[in-house]
Amino acid sequence: MVEKFDGTWKLFSSDGFDEYMQCVGVNFATRKAAGVLKPNVVITRNGDEICLRTESTFKTTEIKFVLGVEFDETTGDNRKTKTTITLEDGVLVQVQRWDGKETRILREVKDCKMTVTCIMGETKCVRIYEKA
Repeated sequence: MVEKFDGTWKLFSSDGFDEYMQCVGVNFATRKAAGVLKPNVVITRNGDEICLRTESTFKTTEIKFVLGVEFDETTGDNRKTKTTITLEDGVLVQVQRWDGKETRILREVKDCKMTVTCIMGETKCVRIYEKA
């Protein structure tokens, strides 16, 4: 079921991203720079290991993980999180925990589009990616 995420995805639309970044504690300058980027997300698999690479002209980040296994993540805005990614009903659910805080990032593929929903408390951001 995870194979539907494989490939390169280009950002098509974004709603609420600045508010979400502010909620997780991203500083003003970084929020403004990140807000204008149109990143690509590249998802590949090697056995049980999944690689999720986010590429932009500002910064490229990469995480490698096995579903259900917690790992240390340094986010694009340099938060150090304990992260777990699971597959629940066809949705990749990423939970990041740091400094007593928690955010969830949900990735779902339908009709050659990947919807990424970022949730922090009551704040929600929706970013739509199209298959490249």
